[in-house]
Amino acid sequence: MKNIRQYTFTFIFLSLLSTGFGCGKKSPASGDNVVPVTPVTPVTPVKTDVSMWLTLPDQSQVLSKQNAAMLFSNGTNQNATINVDATQTFQNIDGFGFALTGGSAYLINSMPDAKKNALLRELFSTDSTSIGVSYIRITIGASDMSAATFSYDDVAGDTTLQHFSLGMEQTDLIPILQKIIALNPNIKILACPWSAPAWMKDSNSFSGGSLKPVCFGAYANYFVKYIQGMQAAGINIDAITPQNEPLNAFNNPAMLMLSTDEGSFIKNNLGRAFQAAGIKTKIIVYDHNCDHPEYAMGILADNATAAFVDGSAFHLYAGNIDAILQVHNAYPNKNLYFTEQATFAGGSFGGDLAWHMTNLIIGATRDWSRNVIEWNLASDPNNGPHTNGGCTTCLGAVTIGTSVTRNVSYYIIAHASKFVKPGAVRIASDEIALPNVAFKNPDGSKALIVLNNTNSTQVFNIKFNSKIVTSSLGSGAVATYKW
Repeated sequence: MKNIRQYTFTFIFLSLLSTGFGCGKKSPASGDNVVPVTPVTPVTPVKTDVSMWLTLPDQSQVLSKQNAAMLFSNGTNQNATINVDATQTFQNIDGFGFALTGGSAYLINSMPDAKKNALLRELFSTDSTSIGVSYIRITIGASDMSAATFSYDDVAGDTTLQHFSLGMEQTDLIPILQKIIALNPNIKILACPWSAPAWMKDSNSFSGGSLKPVCFGAYANYFVKYIQGMQAAGINIDAITPQNEPLNAFNNPAMLMLSTDEGSFIKNNLGRAFQAAGIKTKIIVYDHNCDHPEYAMGILADNATAAFVDGSAFHLYAGNIDAILQVHNAYPNKNLYFTEQATFAGGSFGGDLAWHMTNLIIGATRDWSRNVIEWNLASDPNNGPHTNGGCTTCLGAVTIGTSVTRNVSYYIIAHASKFVKPGAVRIASDEIALPNVAFKNPDGSKALIVLNNTNSTQVFNIKFNSKIVTSSLGSGAVATYKW
């Protein structure tokens, strides 16, 4: 048997050499029995003024660059027209991205190094191979998408915070953040807690209850220590909100913080603590649903509190996205942010794509939001990790198992983050039957995001500087156009 193996190996090796495998190629003799290989004809890119990237609701194309000739011309036709006007400018854009929860960090950090680094580059690199995520939200302590509840000081009664420690984040979150920052040093990071330490609350529990007034000062110092600790690890926290979903005390963790309490905490404790410590991190209020814009407006109505506040943040599990426009109109000098929306296991790719594009990528930015953040960046095939009582159906932008699956929120964000760069400005674009929003990047390039939410293919024009190009979108399709 050994001799047969050696003979077989020698025969195969010599055969490979004779057909050109190895260091030198040999042209076959005229009598050799060679099967010809048909070369693949490369697709020649067409000349175009506008590049188009397409996602279809049936997923037959996802963030796929189209080889379409879209040349601006002086022609006219009867199509509906989106006029893009770069002379009309609105808010600056900080970025688009996801929440890097504790569970997300754990899953990514558990990947083999080569796969981990490749995924992080795909998400966060600033080169053209990445989807260009430019804004992330992290949690101060545990969220419901952590494996267990914890804070950074779980020693009851430690009002001087002698036992404060970021040790729980040294294994996964901080190393992943450091890798992300190495890829994109300018990424913006928003941090927020799901709960204060349990001993600071009247429920003495991570779930439910409110922050005890006697602990307002200690909790303000908790934020200071957190920001300073992250800075020592090379992680700059651009902004915080005092409480995630302050009107929802029923998650795990969770904490009720009424508008009057949040305003008092900022005015009398948190703002002053930041000032005393020389901390420039922005304070953003509310961080909850669009059904209660009065929460944010009540805080901003107090000038002494508003002096410490950069703006307000919203989710859309309830209410209407246009509610944030009320806040902008009442307080135009304060910024707006959209900081969370989940997609769920069992949802429809096409339905979720259309809803999130309509309300968030297009709706929130047309209503003056400086960013859009989708919820959990990564989950496992069972939609975990999560706490006991946490979300069991929240779908990550990617599912990490034996392989990486890119889910609908990955493409929702990518249609903006890849093409709209931090420092871009929203510019005017006509509101027609097709929801759309336009931006001008710092390098002068323009990006237009369009959704066809009708039941039939739509042919339309994009007009810029008095010239038009014509495009078509099938029902439920999303496209980003860049020129």
